[in-house]
Amino acid sequence: MPENSNKPAILDRSVAHLKGIGPAKANLLGEELHIHTLNDLLHAYPFRYVDRTKFHRIIDIIPNEGSVQVKGVLKILSVKGEGRAKRLVGRLRDESGAALELVWFRGINVLQNMFVVGEEYICYGPVLEFNGKLSITHPEMELAKRAPADSSVFEPVYSSTEKLNRRGLDHRGRRKLIRALFDELKAEDLPEIIPNYLMKELRLMPRAKALYTIHLPPNQAQLDGARRRMKFEELFLLQMRLLQLKVKREGQVAGYKFESIGTIFNKFFSTKLPFELTGAQKRVLKEIRADLGRGVQMNRLLQGDVGSGKTMVGLMSMLMALDNGFQACMMAPTEILAYQHYEGISEYVEGLDINVAFLSGSIKGKARKKILEELINGEIDILLGTHALIEPWVEFKNLGLAIIDEQHRFGVKQRAKLWVKNKPYPPHVLLMTATPIPRTLAMTAYGDLDVSVIDELPPGRTPIQTVHFTEHRRQRVFGRIREEIAKGRQAYIVYPLIEENEKLDLLALEEAYDEMRFKFPPPEYQISIVHGKMKPDVKDAEMQRFKRGETNIMMATTVIEVGVNVPNATIMVIVHTERFGLSQLHQLRGRVGRGAEESYCILLSSVKLSRESKERIRTMVETTDGFKIAEADLRLRGPGMLDGTQQSGVLQMRIADLANDGRILAVARDRAKDILERDPKLEGPEFANLKAHMDKHMLGVKGWGRIS
Repeated sequence: MPENSNKPAILDRSVAHLKGIGPAKANLLGEELHIHTLNDLLHAYPFRYVDRTKFHRIIDIIPNEGSVQVKGVLKILSVKGEGRAKRLVGRLRDESGAALELVWFRGINVLQNMFVVGEEYICYGPVLEFNGKLSITHPEMELAKRAPADSSVFEPVYSSTEKLNRRGLDHRGRRKLIRALFDELKAEDLPEIIPNYLMKELRLMPRAKALYTIHLPPNQAQLDGARRRMKFEELFLLQMRLLQLKVKREGQVAGYKFESIGTIFNKFFSTKLPFELTGAQKRVLKEIRADLGRGVQMNRLLQGDVGSGKTMVGLMSMLMALDNGFQACMMAPTEILAYQHYEGISEYVEGLDINVAFLSGSIKGKARKKILEELINGEIDILLGTHALIEPWVEFKNLGLAIIDEQHRFGVKQRAKLWVKNKPYPPHVLLMTATPIPRTLAMTAYGDLDVSVIDELPPGRTPIQTVHFTEHRRQRVFGRIREEIAKGRQAYIVYPLIEENEKLDLLALEEAYDEMRFKFPPPEYQISIVHGKMKPDVKDAEMQRFKRGETNIMMATTVIEVGVNVPNATIMVIVHTERFGLSQLHQLRGRVGRGAEESYCILLSSVKLSRESKERIRTMVETTDGFKIAEADLRLRGPGMLDGTQQSGVLQMRIADLANDGRILAVARDRAKDILERDPKLEGPEFANLKAHMDKHMLGVKGWGRIS
């Protein structure tokens, strides 16, 4: 029976209707975990499972080996320390005779009254060793005599909070609610939504069984099958929705048809191209050319690593627009980057009778008036500039292609202003980013966009040598900088800037500047300093001084602009490397290695590093491949932190993991494509439940189709 029958669905009811909850607890679940309906409760999956049949003897425990479960008698419970060091400390002793220390820093008063010395408890958590003692901080505790006799082998553990725990809605309370929910549900309340032929082909567990098993698994094999089924369902529904959005956009947004590749493009290709295009650049240009000839507005994301040749692809795409009687523009996030594009493109097209202009907020008076008049008269062919391009007073005669460089640096509303720069159709749009996006993330976060990837670097580029030093080798780092400067080269030294400690960080930068002036005294050495608190014109002036070679060393926070090209800078030192994210480190490293000389990136960190920091640094040392780095970053940080995608409304995943579920995602996208090609409106009877579910639950998913 399709989900959209007239019968009110039990899963749409408030959780307040479930036995054991009531209005007060329902409000708390909504506030703390965004669980409002029974459907929300059903899909709030356990984040791990505990094998309740296995107990470790304390005497056998090896610290730092993960979480363990022990059973023992609570012998001591007392409050120690004062202020921030105040803590509740207990001692648990088991039948082996060994003891384990239990420590709590939060909820001390409540917990002190909750636990009873002399009672036997089941205790679970990660064991560490401190001052020769084994200890667990904030362990999960349960009275042994209250442990459910019918515990499954794999007991689910749910996310919780202190407030929920105090109201009996900890993971044990949640298990009771889940059991109560399944007691009320009937088979028709959980209809199968994946078409029957797909179920057979992919050997998927039925939906109702999978949902029950994921909460109350009888064994590991059944749990694995249930998780695989629900991961596929989540990714499949998401891909169905994103592909529907893409089909809808292509049906609604007409575009100018660029029918010919003409004289301008061909003359540039045959006489002006400064180097042979890579295979990846040729492939991407073919994809763009096909888009521009369809009569549908192009909305393509072009991603490629630092130095992969995106700007050349952008220029040749603009030449296609010129060949078809249209103007083109490229917008960059900063004046220095936009002007760099202007200089480079002007040089490339010199002698081709192409009028290239530059516009930014700093161009005023007669100069601006002249540009605006030539633009609306059609005398300007290519306009490069900053967000000044989207101001209402900037009017084109016939804008056919708009390119946005480093698209994530512009807001959606800013990008949308480009749509109205031509009539009757919006210009074609090419978004470019030097932030490599893992394939799984691109298929999900940007699943309704066309995505092109330049995944190879031009031949002849010298790889950047990356090394890691700790603070006690600081003098050696200074020596390496001196060696490069002695060869006539320049150096970047980058410092972290964390918003919460901005004043402290700027103070540290000023102290570091004093140290550098002592180590690299004037007039022999000249140092530029750049940070986010500087006025834009002062900052740009310092950047330009460095670019012109007037200073040897650029000391900066992470405001070094993406794409700024100083070929003579051959060494970068990143101070306090452990305070940077992996993608950020890779972007910074891309500021060197832009000339023919061998270049170096030195990662300077403190001696004590977390496991994650060590992993980040090891990845940086081992590879310069931006896509491998992006995959590692996804694995370490999760998708929500990458490229602002947690804001997209897409990545609301409950069980799928983009770092590990790439194969499932690829299958889900292929099957979704097949279905929509066969039956775009899902009108066939085999898709009735799928369509009903999509209409009910997936309409809130907004993609990036109107990103620009």
